[in-house]
Amino acid sequence: MTASNSTILSVSELNLKARKVLERDVGEVWVEGELSNVSRPASGHVYFTLKDDRAQIRCALFRQRARFVSAPMRDGDQVKLRGRVSLFEPRGDYQLIAEAVQAAGLGELLAAFERLKAQLEGEGVFANARPLPFPPRKLLILSSATGAAIRDVLAVLEARWPLADVTLIPVPVQGAEAAPAMISALALLNRQARLDPERDVILITRGGGSLEDLWAFNNEHLARAIFHSRLPVMSAVGHEVDVTLADFAADMRAPTPSAAAERLVPDQTALKRQLEHQHSRLQRAMQARLERDSQRLDTLRAKLRHPGEQLNRQRQYVTTLSQRLERAMQQTLTQQKAQMTQLSRRLASQDMARLHRAESERVNQLNRRLSSAMQRQLESQQARLKAAARELNAISPLAVLGRGYAIAQDEQGQVIRRAEDTQPGQKLKLRLGEGRLSVEVKRRFK
Repeated sequence: MTASNSTILSVSELNLKARKVLERDVGEVWVEGELSNVSRPASGHVYFTLKDDRAQIRCALFRQRARFVSAPMRDGDQVKLRGRVSLFEPRGDYQLIAEAVQAAGLGELLAAFERLKAQLEGEGVFANARPLPFPPRKLLILSSATGAAIRDVLAVLEARWPLADVTLIPVPVQGAEAAPAMISALALLNRQARLDPERDVILITRGGGSLEDLWAFNNEHLARAIFHSRLPVMSAVGHEVDVTLADFAADMRAPTPSAAAERLVPDQTALKRQLEHQHSRLQRAMQARLERDSQRLDTLRAKLRHPGEQLNRQRQYVTTLSQRLERAMQQTLTQQKAQMTQLSRRLASQDMARLHRAESERVNQLNRRLSSAMQRQLESQQARLKAAARELNAISPLAVLGRGYAIAQDEQGQVIRRAEDTQPGQKLKLRLGEGRLSVEVKRRFK
């Protein structure tokens, strides 16, 4: 077959056909293998190679799916991957588009954990967040009596707060019997009336281990028992990276057993240092207060005088004021007498009859001047009034009417100024110089 009589494809068309064949015929698959060349660019996507001892395939986990993957995805990790086979057309790269990634061997347990976590969270089992008493009156520990966790807890408690009243309730922390034993212990403690939720705390703890070792703490019934506990519960299971359903259901989680002990009780060494610091501050404050009060007492003592001295000073002051008052009164009386004498002499020297005649003549003269001014003002105002009347009469419409003119108005009282403003047969009123007329328009003239 020659090129002239066969269909010739471009490279992009060939890759497109190959991609469609792969996606249609292979579709979505589960593949298990080892991670290598894991790359996380700034875009948020994850690119890696999945391989076994005989083959490998390029893989891409896009950002929208990557945020739902809890597996750490490190080079060398064995994983199970669900994805769809495809082909990257621009380069012709055969690849697997990942939808989900699970750690191989632990995938089923992790999936069960996530399902149960979502169910309990939806029911509100993880809503507890009660404050824990600090320090607790009685600390009740559910743990193995021989494990490393209880030794770490007791060592920290002894170092930080030897006064702690600790009761160990030994329970298995691994295996099928662990969860029922812890549930029974929780029920027993919550039935004891002597235990007070405001002052007592339950600590559930164990050391680290694999996911299978810690699986008892992912028991659904244990999580519910912790949630319904009357006494507040702290959970400290495994290491910092280990998270169980018991941690979510508890009122507080600690990353390790030692950290739980540190959070439950204060540090006696720090408290002693704080107490010594406060004692030093108190001593310095008391010494400063004593010195201030002593100085104030010395100042007051220097100001203090015998009451007799104060009375003598007041007596002298009153005597001085009395003398000043007496002199002032005598001086004022002398001045008033001199003024009275002077006024009496001035009054005696005046001729009252002559003063009366002079004032009467002055009043008469003022009356004559007032009458003359009033007459002149009246004549001036009358002249102004006559002049205004003449001017008003000259411009008055009534004066115009008196010369033979008339004012025409329609029935509404509007003045008719032009013949065009009337119609034949229209009734008009004429105002004359004397009287009024009612007329009818017969014809208009321009």
